[in-house]
Amino acid sequence: MPRTVDAGRIGKNRGEKANNGKDGSTLSGPVYEIEVRIRNVEGLHMRPAMQFVDTASRFHSKIEVTNDETSVDAKSIMQMTMLAATCGTKLRIKAAGDDAEEAIHALRRLVEVEMFGETPAPRGDATESG
Repeated sequence: MPRTVDAGRIGKNRGEKANNGKDGSTLSGPVYEIEVRIRNVEGLHMRPAMQFVDTASRFHSKIEVTNDETSVDAKSIMQMTMLAATCGTKLRIKAAGDDAEEAIHALRRLVEVEMFGETPAPRGDATESG
C-alpha cells in the first residue's frame, strides 16, 4: 500500500510527486504523478497501447495519461490510442488510489525500461532531447 504523503513530497530525484488534484485532473486524494517519454521506435501503436492498458488495469487506482493536448483513462484502449504518442512523446501519468504508487512504478517500467519489448530509438534521436 502506498504511504500517505504531502503534496509534492514523493520520489524526489525520480520525477514523481504527489498532487492535490487542482490542475484540472478528475483524480482526488493523494495523486501520484510521473512524466515518461516514449522511447521505442514505433511509438504507442496498438500493441504497446494494449500492454499499457493491461498493466494499468491490474490496479484498483484511477489512472490518467496526458500528453500536451489530451487527458485519457489509462484503462481504455480507445482513449489511449487517441494520444497518438510517437517516439519521443512525453506523457504524464497520474494515479490516485490505494495502489497508485505501485501503478506508477509499473507503468514507468513498461514505458521506459521495457519499452514495450520493442526496438529502442537510436542514440541522438528525439528521445534524447529535453
